[in-house]
Amino acid sequence: MEIFYYMVFGALAAVVAGLELSKSNKDRINTSSAFNSFKNNYLLVYSLMMDEKIALLGAIQSLFEGSMYTFVFLWTPALSPNDEDIPHGFIFATFMLASMLGSSIAARLLARNAVKVESYMQIVFVISSASLLLPILTNFFIPPPVVKGGGISFAGCLQLLGFCAFEACVGIFWPSIMKMRSQYIPEEARSTIMNFFRIPLNIFVCIVLYNVSAFPMTFMFGMCSIFLFVASILQRRLSAIGDKPKTEEWMMKDKISETEPLNA
Repeated sequence: MEIFYYMVFGALAAVVAGLELSKSNKDRINTSSAFNSFKNNYLLVYSLMMDEKIALLGAIQSLFEGSMYTFVFLWTPALSPNDEDIPHGFIFATFMLASMLGSSIAARLLARNAVKVESYMQIVFVISSASLLLPILTNFFIPPPVVKGGGISFAGCLQLLGFCAFEACVGIFWPSIMKMRSQYIPEEARSTIMNFFRIPLNIFVCIVLYNVSAFPMTFMFGMCSIFLFVASILQRRLSAIGDKPKTEEWMMKDKISETEPLNA
């Protein structure tokens, strides 16, 4: 219920901010020019999203970020299913250290021209998918402790190792996805296009978090693992078509040239 309230008040805040912004700019921007600008930007974004490489890149980012945001709310109950007393601060610091290690690895990989980002990211997505399978495997093969409380269990230690591996993959993901954005998406429309892909991502995360108690923990981790495996398949496809020449140029320059008479 709290998430619903956050969504409602967030929407109201966005409306109020939009009204205030329109009031402050009403002397400079009229309704017709704003509508033409929105229409031209929409046509530009639509034409670019029809490119298979951009569509694959957006889907990859949405799948990984959706799994990552869901993991943030799952790792605590996964490590303490029987109310174990776990050191949350120490574990979170370990996650951040693993993420920094992943960023360092990504920096070294990106510095080598012989290593393609599209190639090693396939391995990163497979490793991240396997790491989130550990809670499911430990639930089936390692019996839970009978006594509640106490310290972290053996299954929890194994899961913690997998979660650290996943955080290392997160550290590799961010600089690598930024590199691929710069390769496949024009700078003029980069933020707009990626925000379009974040719309279904945010809706999915809100739905999952609102119903997180309705599904078992193994189901949630299994869903995240499947998403990451699908991301690896899409990354393989992106790697296969990444070196192919474009069959037609992006329509961005044409659209911009069409908007110049309107703005004039």
